[in-house]
Amino acid sequence: MPIFCKIKAIAPILARWDKASYSVMRRRGAFGLRAIHSKAGLRQNGGKAFAAMVGQKQSQIDYSALVKALIAPVQHAGRVIMDIYQSDPSAETKADGSPVTKADHAAEVILLAEIATLAPSIQIISEENAASHSLAASKEFFLVDPLDGTKEFIKACGDGAFTVNIGLIKNAEPVMGIVFAPALDRLFFGSLGNGAFEISGGICRQICVRMPPAEGPVAVASASHRDAQTNQWLEKRGITNSIAIGSSLKFCLIAAGEADLYPRYGPTMEWDTAAGDAVLRAAGGRVTAEDGKPFPYGKAGYRNQPFFAAGGG
Repeated sequence: MPIFCKIKAIAPILARWDKASYSVMRRRGAFGLRAIHSKAGLRQNGGKAFAAMVGQKQSQIDYSALVKALIAPVQHAGRVIMDIYQSDPSAETKADGSPVTKADHAAEVILLAEIATLAPSIQIISEENAASHSLAASKEFFLVDPLDGTKEFIKACGDGAFTVNIGLIKNAEPVMGIVFAPALDRLFFGSLGNGAFEISGGICRQICVRMPPAEGPVAVASASHRDAQTNQWLEKRGITNSIAIGSSLKFCLIAAGEADLYPRYGPTMEWDTAAGDAVLRAAGGRVTAEDGKPFPYGKAGYRNQPFFAAGGG
Protein backbone atom coordinates (compact mmCIF):
# COMPACT_ATOMS: atom_id res chain seq x y z
CA MET A 1 0.00 0.00 0.00
CA PRO A 2 1.38 3.47 -0.88
CA ILE A 3 2.80 5.23 2.13
CA PHE A 4 0.43 8.20 1.98
CA CYS A 5 -2.50 5.95 2.88
CA LYS A 6 -0.61 4.62 5.88
CA ILE A 7 0.05 8.06 7.29
CA LYS A 8 -3.30 8.74 8.94
CA ALA A 9 -2.05 12.07 10.29
CA ILE A 10 -2.32 13.73 6.90
CA ALA A 11 -5.81 12.46 6.11
CA PRO A 12 -7.62 15.11 8.19
CA ILE A 13 -5.55 17.77 6.46
CA LEU A 14 -6.63 16.46 3.08
CA ALA A 15 -10.26 16.02 4.01
CA ARG A 16 -10.74 19.36 5.79
CA TRP A 17 -8.96 22.13 3.95
CA ASP A 18 -9.16 25.19 6.20
CA LYS A 19 -6.88 28.22 6.40
CA ALA A 20 -4.74 26.73 9.14
CA SER A 21 -4.07 23.48 7.29
CA TYR A 22 -3.45 25.43 4.09
CA SER A 23 -0.74 27.38 5.89
CA VAL A 24 0.80 24.22 7.36
CA MET A 25 0.82 22.45 4.00
CA ARG A 26 2.31 25.48 2.33
CA ARG A 27 5.19 25.61 4.82
CA ARG A 28 5.91 21.91 5.20
CA GLY A 29 4.36 20.12 2.26
CA ALA A 30 1.87 17.37 3.11
CA PHE A 31 3.50 14.78 0.88
CA GLY A 32 7.20 15.50 1.06
CA LEU A 33 6.89 17.68 -2.04
CA ARG A 34 7.13 21.06 -0.42
CA ALA A 35 4.42 23.62 -1.14
CA ILE A 36 2.92 21.77 -4.07
CA HIS A 37 -0.64 23.06 -3.94
CA SER A 38 -0.41 26.81 -4.49
CA LYS A 39 0.91 28.84 -7.39
CA ALA A 40 3.60 30.33 -5.22
CA GLY A 41 4.44 27.00 -3.68
CA LEU A 42 4.67 25.24 -7.00
CA ARG A 43 7.58 27.49 -7.87
CA GLN A 44 9.46 26.47 -4.72
CA ASN A 45 11.57 23.44 -3.89
CA GLY A 46 9.55 20.21 -4.24
CA GLY A 47 6.92 21.57 -6.61
CA LYS A 48 9.60 22.98 -8.88
CA ALA A 49 11.58 19.77 -8.77
CA PHE A 50 8.51 17.70 -9.48
CA ALA A 51 7.54 19.90 -12.42
CA ALA A 52 11.06 19.59 -13.77
CA MET A 53 10.92 15.82 -13.42
CA VAL A 54 7.65 15.65 -15.33
CA GLY A 55 8.85 18.01 -18.02
CA GLN A 56 12.08 16.17 -18.65
CA LYS A 57 10.98 12.53 -18.42
CA GLN A 58 7.34 12.11 -19.31
CA SER A 59 7.81 8.40 -19.93
CA GLN A 60 9.08 7.95 -16.35
CA ILE A 61 6.43 9.92 -14.46
CA ASP A 62 5.79 8.70 -10.94
CA TYR A 63 2.00 8.54 -11.09
CA SER A 64 1.74 8.05 -7.35
CA ALA A 65 3.65 11.30 -6.74
CA LEU A 66 1.62 13.12 -9.38
CA VAL A 67 -1.71 12.09 -7.92
CA LYS A 68 -0.51 13.20 -4.47
CA ALA A 69 0.47 16.58 -5.87
CA LEU A 70 -2.95 17.06 -7.45
CA ILE A 71 -5.15 16.13 -4.50
CA ALA A 72 -4.82 19.48 -2.74
CA PRO A 73 -5.68 21.66 -5.77
CA VAL A 74 -8.63 19.40 -6.56
CA GLN A 75 -9.90 19.93 -3.01
CA HIS A 76 -9.31 23.65 -3.39
CA ALA A 77 -11.46 23.63 -6.53
CA GLY A 78 -14.08 21.67 -4.61
CA ARG A 79 -14.24 24.32 -1.90
CA VAL A 80 -14.76 27.03 -4.47
CA ILE A 81 -17.50 24.97 -6.11
CA MET A 82 -19.26 24.53 -2.77
CA ASP A 83 -19.14 28.26 -2.08
CA ILE A 84 -20.95 28.89 -5.37
CA TYR A 85 -23.30 25.92 -4.83
CA GLN A 86 -24.45 27.47 -1.56
CA SER A 87 -24.85 30.97 -2.98
CA ASP A 88 -25.54 31.00 -6.73
CA PRO A 89 -25.82 27.63 -8.51
CA SER A 90 -27.53 29.15 -11.55
CA ALA A 91 -26.42 28.16 -15.04
CA GLU A 92 -26.12 29.51 -18.55
CA THR A 93 -26.47 27.50 -21.75
CA LYS A 94 -23.46 26.77 -23.96
CA ALA A 95 -23.52 26.61 -27.74
CA ASP A 96 -23.95 22.82 -27.60
CA GLY A 97 -27.03 23.18 -25.38
CA SER A 98 -25.38 21.94 -22.19
CA PRO A 99 -25.42 24.00 -18.98
CA VAL A 100 -22.39 25.80 -17.54
CA THR A 101 -22.06 27.63 -14.23
CA LYS A 102 -19.73 30.06 -12.50
CA ALA A 103 -18.41 27.05 -10.61
CA ASP A 104 -17.28 25.33 -13.84
CA HIS A 105 -15.18 28.33 -14.80
CA ALA A 106 -13.82 29.07 -11.32
CA ALA A 107 -12.74 25.47 -10.75
CA GLU A 108 -11.17 25.23 -14.19
CA VAL A 109 -8.98 28.28 -13.54
CA ILE A 110 -7.59 26.64 -10.40
CA LEU A 111 -7.02 23.24 -11.96
CA LEU A 112 -5.44 24.36 -15.22
CA ALA A 113 -3.02 26.69 -13.44
CA GLU A 114 -1.86 23.94 -11.09
CA ILE A 115 -1.56 21.28 -13.77
CA ALA A 116 0.33 23.60 -16.10
CA THR A 117 2.80 24.39 -13.34
CA LEU A 118 3.27 20.80 -12.22
CA ALA A 119 3.46 19.29 -15.69
CA PRO A 120 4.13 22.11 -18.16
CA SER A 121 5.02 19.84 -21.06
CA ILE A 122 1.88 17.68 -20.93
CA GLN A 123 -1.09 18.67 -23.07
CA ILE A 124 -4.35 19.61 -21.31
CA ILE A 125 -7.79 19.05 -22.84
CA SER A 126 -10.49 20.64 -20.69
CA GLU A 127 -14.26 20.74 -21.08
CA GLU A 128 -14.63 24.49 -20.66
CA ASN A 129 -11.61 25.35 -22.81
CA ALA A 130 -13.30 24.97 -26.19
CA ALA A 131 -10.11 25.80 -28.07
CA SER A 132 -8.49 22.62 -26.74
CA HIS A 133 -11.19 20.41 -28.26
CA SER A 134 -9.82 20.87 -31.76
CA LEU A 135 -6.31 19.79 -30.78
CA ALA A 136 -5.05 16.38 -31.83
CA ALA A 137 -4.30 14.27 -28.79
CA SER A 138 -0.68 13.87 -27.78
CA LYS A 139 0.81 10.57 -26.65
CA GLU A 140 0.28 11.79 -23.10
CA PHE A 141 -2.38 14.31 -22.08
CA PHE A 142 -4.67 15.40 -19.27
CA LEU A 143 -8.46 15.37 -19.54
CA VAL A 144 -10.11 17.81 -17.14
CA ASP A 145 -13.76 18.25 -16.24
CA PRO A 146 -13.89 20.91 -13.52
CA LEU A 147 -17.53 20.18 -12.72
CA ASP A 148 -19.11 16.96 -13.95
CA GLY A 149 -22.78 16.57 -13.15
CA THR A 150 -23.75 20.19 -13.74
CA LYS A 151 -27.43 19.25 -13.87
CA GLU A 152 -27.11 17.76 -10.38
CA PHE A 153 -25.28 20.91 -9.27
CA ILE A 154 -28.03 23.30 -10.35
CA LYS A 155 -30.89 21.28 -8.85
CA ALA A 156 -32.22 23.05 -5.78
CA CYS A 157 -32.76 19.71 -4.02
CA GLY A 158 -30.02 17.73 -5.67
CA ASP A 159 -28.16 14.82 -4.12
CA GLY A 160 -24.73 16.45 -4.37
CA ALA A 161 -23.59 14.02 -7.06
CA PHE A 162 -21.30 16.41 -8.89
CA THR A 163 -17.56 16.00 -9.15
CA VAL A 164 -14.19 17.56 -9.94
CA ASN A 165 -12.19 15.39 -12.35
CA ILE A 166 -8.62 15.10 -13.58
CA GLY A 167 -7.51 12.15 -15.68
CA LEU A 168 -4.15 11.46 -17.30
CA ILE A 169 -4.00 9.48 -20.53
CA LYS A 170 -0.94 7.72 -21.92
CA ASN A 171 -0.94 5.70 -25.12
CA ALA A 172 -4.75 6.02 -25.30
CA GLU A 173 -5.27 4.51 -21.82
CA PRO A 174 -6.11 6.23 -18.50
CA VAL A 175 -3.17 5.86 -16.12
CA MET A 176 -4.15 8.24 -13.31
CA GLY A 177 -7.36 9.80 -12.08
CA ILE A 178 -8.86 11.91 -9.29
CA VAL A 179 -12.60 12.31 -8.70
CA PHE A 180 -13.82 14.57 -5.90
CA ALA A 181 -17.45 14.93 -4.83
CA PRO A 182 -17.19 17.92 -2.46
CA ALA A 183 -20.84 17.90 -1.35
CA LEU A 184 -20.49 14.25 -0.31
CA ASP A 185 -16.97 14.50 1.15
CA ARG A 186 -15.76 11.63 -1.03
CA LEU A 187 -12.48 11.86 -2.93
CA PHE A 188 -11.36 8.93 -5.08
CA PHE A 189 -7.97 8.57 -6.70
CA GLY A 190 -5.92 5.89 -8.35
CA SER A 191 -3.03 5.31 -10.69
CA LEU A 192 -1.47 2.60 -12.78
CA GLY A 193 0.26 0.03 -10.61
CA ASN A 194 -0.53 1.81 -7.33
CA GLY A 195 -4.13 0.84 -6.59
CA ALA A 196 -7.17 3.01 -5.86
CA PHE A 197 -8.13 4.88 -2.68
CA GLU A 198 -10.86 6.96 -1.11
CA ILE A 199 -10.55 9.83 1.36
CA SER A 200 -13.71 10.54 3.34
CA GLY A 201 -14.33 11.79 6.84
CA GLY A 202 -10.62 12.29 7.41
CA ILE A 203 -9.78 8.66 6.66
CA CYS A 204 -7.93 7.28 3.66
CA ARG A 205 -8.64 3.67 2.70
CA GLN A 206 -7.75 1.45 -0.19
CA ILE A 207 -10.68 0.39 -2.35
CA CYS A 208 -11.19 -2.41 -4.83
CA VAL A 209 -13.96 -3.91 -6.91
CA ARG A 210 -16.06 -6.78 -5.61
CA MET A 211 -17.45 -9.96 -7.06
CA PRO A 212 -21.19 -9.54 -7.79
CA PRO A 213 -23.31 -10.55 -4.78
CA ALA A 214 -25.30 -13.79 -4.76
CA GLU A 215 -28.58 -11.91 -5.07
CA GLY A 216 -27.41 -10.40 -8.35
CA PRO A 217 -25.32 -7.48 -9.58
CA VAL A 218 -26.10 -3.86 -8.83
CA ALA A 219 -26.00 -1.53 -11.82
CA VAL A 220 -25.37 2.19 -11.83
CA ALA A 221 -27.00 4.43 -14.38
CA SER A 222 -27.24 8.11 -15.16
CA ALA A 223 -29.67 10.11 -13.06
CA SER A 224 -30.18 12.74 -15.77
CA HIS A 225 -29.40 10.94 -19.05
CA ARG A 226 -30.82 7.43 -18.68
CA ASP A 227 -32.20 6.18 -21.98
CA ALA A 228 -34.27 3.35 -23.41
CA GLN A 229 -31.19 1.40 -24.55
CA THR A 230 -29.86 1.29 -21.01
CA ASN A 231 -33.20 0.06 -19.70
CA GLN A 232 -33.37 -2.61 -22.39
CA TRP A 233 -29.81 -3.75 -21.61
CA LEU A 234 -30.67 -4.17 -17.93
CA GLU A 235 -34.00 -5.88 -18.61
CA LYS A 236 -32.45 -8.34 -21.06
CA ARG A 237 -30.03 -9.49 -18.35
CA GLY A 238 -32.60 -9.56 -15.60
CA ILE A 239 -30.87 -6.83 -13.59
CA THR A 240 -33.46 -5.16 -11.38
CA ASN A 241 -31.28 -3.52 -8.75
CA SER A 242 -29.84 -0.23 -9.93
CA ILE A 243 -28.60 3.06 -8.52
CA ALA A 244 -29.38 6.30 -10.35
CA ILE A 245 -26.60 8.80 -9.75
CA GLY A 246 -25.00 11.61 -11.67
CA SER A 247 -21.46 12.37 -12.79
CA SER A 248 -18.35 10.19 -12.73
CA LEU A 249 -19.39 8.80 -9.34
CA LYS A 250 -20.83 5.83 -11.23
CA PHE A 251 -17.30 4.59 -11.95
CA CYS A 252 -16.28 5.24 -8.35
CA LEU A 253 -19.12 3.27 -6.79
CA ILE A 254 -18.00 0.24 -8.78
CA ALA A 255 -14.38 0.90 -7.80
CA ALA A 256 -15.39 1.05 -4.12
CA GLY A 257 -17.31 -2.23 -4.29
CA GLU A 258 -20.72 -0.58 -3.90
CA ALA A 259 -21.98 -1.50 -7.38
CA ASP A 260 -21.00 -3.87 -10.18
CA LEU A 261 -21.99 -2.68 -13.66
CA TYR A 262 -22.35 0.54 -15.64
CA PRO A 263 -23.69 0.31 -19.20
CA ARG A 264 -23.61 3.64 -21.01
CA TYR A 265 -25.38 4.34 -24.29
CA GLY A 266 -26.06 8.04 -23.88
CA PRO A 267 -23.56 10.61 -25.18
CA THR A 268 -20.42 11.33 -23.17
CA MET A 269 -17.13 13.08 -23.79
CA GLU A 270 -13.71 11.81 -22.82
CA TRP A 271 -13.32 14.38 -20.03
CA ASP A 272 -16.53 12.98 -18.50
CA THR A 273 -15.06 9.50 -18.16
CA ALA A 274 -11.24 9.61 -18.00
CA ALA A 275 -10.75 10.25 -14.28
CA GLY A 276 -13.40 7.78 -13.12
CA ASP A 277 -12.21 5.21 -15.65
CA ALA A 278 -8.66 5.49 -14.27
CA VAL A 279 -9.86 5.04 -10.68
CA LEU A 280 -11.93 2.00 -11.65
CA ARG A 281 -9.08 0.34 -13.54
CA ALA A 282 -6.71 1.02 -10.63
CA ALA A 283 -9.26 -0.70 -8.35
CA GLY A 284 -9.25 -3.82 -10.49
CA GLY A 285 -12.21 -3.03 -12.75
CA ARG A 286 -12.46 -2.67 -16.49
CA VAL A 287 -13.99 -0.44 -19.13
CA THR A 288 -14.56 -1.65 -22.67
CA ALA A 289 -16.35 -0.59 -25.81
CA GLU A 290 -19.83 -2.01 -26.34
CA ASP A 291 -18.38 -4.87 -28.38
CA GLY A 292 -15.85 -5.79 -25.71
CA LYS A 293 -12.89 -4.23 -27.47
CA PRO A 294 -10.57 -1.71 -25.74
CA PHE A 295 -12.04 1.69 -24.90
CA PRO A 296 -9.41 4.17 -26.13
CA TYR A 297 -8.88 7.87 -25.44
CA GLY A 298 -7.68 10.59 -27.78
CA LYS A 299 -10.40 10.03 -30.37
CA ALA A 300 -11.30 12.73 -32.88
CA GLY A 301 -13.38 15.37 -31.14
CA TYR A 302 -12.89 13.53 -27.81
CA ARG A 303 -16.37 12.03 -28.16
CA ASN A 304 -17.06 8.62 -26.63
CA GLN A 305 -18.99 5.74 -28.11
CA PRO A 306 -21.18 3.49 -25.94
CA PHE A 307 -19.19 1.64 -23.30
CA PHE A 308 -19.47 -0.90 -20.51
CA ALA A 309 -17.79 -0.61 -17.09
CA ALA A 310 -17.62 -3.46 -14.61
CA GLY A 311 -16.02 -4.60 -11.40
CA GLY A 312 -15.02 -8.17 -10.58
CA GLY A 313 -16.34 -11.30 -12.21
